[in-house]
Amino acid sequence: MTDPMKLHILSTGVMECDHTWLLLQAGNTITDRHHKDKPAVWAECPTHAVLIETPAGRILWDTGVPRDWETRWGPTGFQDFFPVQEDPAGPGYLDTALADLELTTDDIDVLVLSHLHFDHAANARMFDNGKTRILAQADEIEGVKTIDGYSKGAHIVSDFEGLPLEAVHGDAEIVPGVSVISTPGHTWGTMSLQVDLPEGGTKIFTSDAVYLGASWGPPAIGAGIVWDSVQWLESVDKLRRIQERTGAEMIFGHDPEQRKSLTLAPNGYYN
Repeated sequence: MTDPMKLHILSTGVMECDHTWLLLQAGNTITDRHHKDKPAVWAECPTHAVLIETPAGRILWDTGVPRDWETRWGPTGFQDFFPVQEDPAGPGYLDTALADLELTTDDIDVLVLSHLHFDHAANARMFDNGKTRILAQADEIEGVKTIDGYSKGAHIVSDFEGLPLEAVHGDAEIVPGVSVISTPGHTWGTMSLQVDLPEGGTKIFTSDAVYLGASWGPPAIGAGIVWDSVQWLESVDKLRRIQERTGAEMIFGHDPEQRKSLTLAPNGYYN
């Protein structure tokens, strides 16, 4: 592949949830989909993947939510807290987003998982094809080994168990112009993605290191799902320093308002 770098943002399922999960607010208690009338802020919680076409190959960042979310999440209870809007039989998931670009999972050279939660790594098994390299942060890989049973929090073991995960250690360059940034706190080994585009400048995809623009601040505001709040704050500060140095556009993990301003595949791309 010798074409210039292109970056596609793929829609991979739009959840709904009580936004207290994403942004801690005084006095709020988290509700499920059966109690939306309670005092809470129920709103969209979109997911996305990032496809980067580079001279060195195609890199995919994250995989979104699964089509069988209702049954797969059933043992965890999360199906009531994060119901997905898309028709399970229709478009709006990773496979159709790739198909819109005339691609299949076999066309992906490297899959990078920001972390192994149910809305980021759920479709990772689609890439267990003997060709695609699958990368995750070393601390995340070690952390999930401690899970006993079906799941722990938002980690569902069947999403990643037995996959040939390659460990990334700290900050690392995947290919020229594409790097991962170690941003733990949300989980043991959450990573963010930095892409330095030839024309479009630097873009940083925070994944769940920062859920929303409102979380970014300053000051940064924590969320309902944080493994280590001190590391989370340190990671946000790290991202802020990189943003100030590079002038990067920050693209947050689940921001429904920001999503409206993004160009989503197949309607366009960034280069």
